[in-house]
Amino acid sequence: MKPTLVAGAAAAALALLLVPAAGAVARPSVPDAVVTTGTETPALYDDAGGGNASGDDPAIWVDPTDSHDSIVITTAKEGGLRVYDLAARELQSLVATAAPRADGIGGRYNNVDIAYDVPLGAASVDLAVVSDRYNDQLRFFVIDPAGADAPTPLTEVTAPDLPFLFSPDRATVAEEHTAYGLAVWQPAPGETYAVVTQEGAPTLATVRLAASGGLVGYADATTTALPSSFPLPDGTTWTPCEEPGVGPQLEGLSVDQRSGVLYAAQEDVGVWRIALPFGAAEPRLIDRVKDFGVHDAYDPETEECAPIDPDDAGFGGSALEADAEGVDVYYGPGATGYVIVSSQGDDAYAVYQRQGGNRLVGTFRIEGVDGVDEVNGSDGLAVTNRIVGDYREGLLVTHDEPETGAGVDPERDATNFSYVSWGDIADGLGLRASTAAGNDPRFR
Repeated sequence: MKPTLVAGAAAAALALLLVPAAGAVARPSVPDAVVTTGTETPALYDDAGGGNASGDDPAIWVDPTDSHDSIVITTAKEGGLRVYDLAARELQSLVATAAPRADGIGGRYNNVDIAYDVPLGAASVDLAVVSDRYNDQLRFFVIDPAGADAPTPLTEVTAPDLPFLFSPDRATVAEEHTAYGLAVWQPAPGETYAVVTQEGAPTLATVRLAASGGLVGYADATTTALPSSFPLPDGTTWTPCEEPGVGPQLEGLSVDQRSGVLYAAQEDVGVWRIALPFGAAEPRLIDRVKDFGVHDAYDPETEECAPIDPDDAGFGGSALEADAEGVDVYYGPGATGYVIVSSQGDDAYAVYQRQGGNRLVGTFRIEGVDGVDEVNGSDGLAVTNRIVGDYREGLLVTHDEPETGAGVDPERDATNFSYVSWGDIADGLGLRASTAAGNDPRFR
C-alpha cells in the first residue's frame, strides 16, 4: 500500500497561512483555575523491574448500559496496555507482544483511542485502537461489552501482516520515525478511520479500518505534512530548533466527530485545526507555543536548544509552554464545547472554544488531595461529557510524569494517570457542562 500525498497541502504552502500581524497582538487575560484530584492509577515504572512501563496516553470507554462499568485504557509504551476501572484500580495488564507479521517484534504502544460500533463479522464491536512504534503499524483490541465487570476487558484482534504506516521496510522501521500520535475518526455509521502522526516528522496519515475473518486491519493510506518553517512579522523565517535529522513532530490528536475537524498539537509550534479528509480546507494554526518565533541554536554537547539572542521575545501565544501535547474535545450542545490541550512545559492545560475561531477561554492546573500528588508534565489526556459513574458532568483523565505520590519509589522513574471531574474544571473556569447522551456524536 503506497501512501498518497494530498495535493495542495505541501508545507511551504501551509506556512503562508499564518497571519504575521497576529503574532504581535497581546491576548486578553483569561481565567486560570486550580482543580484537584484524589484519584490516580498505580505507579508505572520505566525500568526492568517495572516491565519497562512508562505511561503516555489514556482513552475513556463509556459503558452505554451502566456507566459505572466504564473503563480507562492507557498505553505504557514497552510495558503494553493497562486497563483501569473508575476507581483507578488496575483490571488488566497486556504485554506489548510481537506484532502478527512475519518480521514482527515486541511492540511499543504509544497512543490509544476508541472506535465505537465497528462492524466485525455479524456483530458490531467497540475497539481500542493503538499505535505501535516498534512495528510502525496499528494494533486493535475488542472491548468486552461488560467493561469493568469482564474478566479480560480487552482482546487483541489485529490482522496479520499489516503494512508499515511510514516506513518502506523493516530496516527503516528500526530508525523509529514511525507511528506515534493517534485519533479515531468516524464520519458515518460503519465508517472508521485512524489519523496517525509520524515520530520526528511533521507528517500525518489517515487509514481506513477494515475487518475480515474476525480480525481488524487497515488500507487506503493518505498522507500530508504540516510546515517545518514559518514566516515571521519581522521578515525572518523561523524553524523550530530540534536535534539534527528531526523535524517538528506532532503527537496529541483529537477529531471533532461532529464537524470532521482534526485538532493536532505540533509540539514545538502550537495547535492546528485541520479539516478531514486532508485537502478539504487549508489547515489553520489556532494557537502558538509561548516561544514561537524565538530563534534557537542546538548544542550537541548538552543536546538542548538555547536562544541565539536572549532578548528575542518571539511571536508566541500566552497559554502553551512547549511541548504542546495531549488534545481532546468536550462536546456541548450544538456546535459548542471545548478543546483541551496539555501544556507540558508548565504543567498546565489550555481550554479553547470548539466553535468559531477556537478562542482561548481559560487555563487550569491540577493539584492533589488525600495523598495524591499534583499533575506534572502531562502528555496524553482524554475527556468525555458523558455521565461516567460518579462523575456526573464528565471526566478528564490525564497522564502525570513524574509521579511523586505516596508510596512511590523516588529512585525510579514513575508515571501514572489522574482522574478529574469535568464539573470542577467547568466551575473553576466558568464553563458549561453538558452530559446529555445525544451531545456526544460517538453515541448514535
